[in-house]
Amino acid sequence: MTNYSKLPAILLLEDGTVYHGKAAGKIGTTAGEICFNTGTTGYQEIFTDPSYYGQIMVTTNAHIGNYGITKDESESTKIQIAGLVCKNYSVNYSRGQADSSIQTYFEEGNLVGISDIDTRSLVRHIRNKGAMNAIISSETLDIAELKAQLDNVPSMAGLELSSVVTTEEPYHYGDEDAPLRLAVLDLGIKRNILRNFDARKVYAKIFPAKTPFAEMEAWGADGYFVSNGPGDPAAMDYAVQTMKDILASDKPLFGICLGHQLLALANGIRTSKMFNGHRGINHPVKNIIADRCEITSQNHGFGVVAEDIEQSDKVEITHVNLNDKSIEGIRVKGKNAFSVQYHPESSPGPHDSRYLFDDFVQLMEEGKLSLAR
Repeated sequence: MTNYSKLPAILLLEDGTVYHGKAAGKIGTTAGEICFNTGTTGYQEIFTDPSYYGQIMVTTNAHIGNYGITKDESESTKIQIAGLVCKNYSVNYSRGQADSSIQTYFEEGNLVGISDIDTRSLVRHIRNKGAMNAIISSETLDIAELKAQLDNVPSMAGLELSSVVTTEEPYHYGDEDAPLRLAVLDLGIKRNILRNFDARKVYAKIFPAKTPFAEMEAWGADGYFVSNGPGDPAAMDYAVQTMKDILASDKPLFGICLGHQLLALANGIRTSKMFNGHRGINHPVKNIIADRCEITSQNHGFGVVAEDIEQSDKVEITHVNLNDKSIEGIRVKGKNAFSVQYHPESSPGPHDSRYLFDDFVQLMEEGKLSLAR
């Protein structure tokens, strides 16, 4: 294991701001869009969430690595973030159930990071200046060289990334004898979403991102789910078309995060890149249909354009963010189709929104019953 604590590292932001710290993880160089997550726990789930693909993550919680790494707590098969920025980097861990230290995990996963950064200062800077690219290096401290590399990193706006993180081949999840069948479009799905469906006696078949609707339909599903994922939804014409085809089938449809944005696009509602995204586990959202508040887990840098929804005759707003009034949920009029911007599977995090899975399963049950009559 690398004796990282004595090796210097540099974080360079796109606007020229430089932070000096210590190497964490693999010795090397990495770049991507820098963002921050305000969650106080769940760092492993963050690292392995495909929605963070291509992004450098700043963790606002002061201690990272202190409870180690446990295989069962990954949301995908590998580390998805491009790099890590943290304050206190703990190689020693206290949890007996852990399989390894964070340093071993990062070295095996080829993850480059930087620690001993004043993350409060950094987060304030990003919050005030907005989303931007950044580069971390523990192998070169030459600012000019790092700037030249950073200039070649593309903006997240306009990037299609779901086809990079999706499954290469279809696979099944759950009990084959379950009463309901669900077709899942994998744009970067998190494992706990599938666990939630399995717990509700739903047998799922997960399809690659660019699977034609006809292939999904041939499986004979009772409903469709469109997952979370990375990148710019406006660059995903193929997924928007799939969403339109699903809507035309009149089968129940549920979308989360990126799936929410694509449902909006399929109904003529634009999406846009946010000045700063929502990333944390304590975001208050109001369900305006049920007239109640829920605390939610969130991770997104794009959102739907509220003005378009307010003028639309195709969809209606179901959930609103209580911090900034952004749109957190919609449903399509005349269809059993709805979506939310946040993550009701929330692992880790609050469970206030798990009812959405129950609502969707009920729609599938009712749809299957009506077809049987």
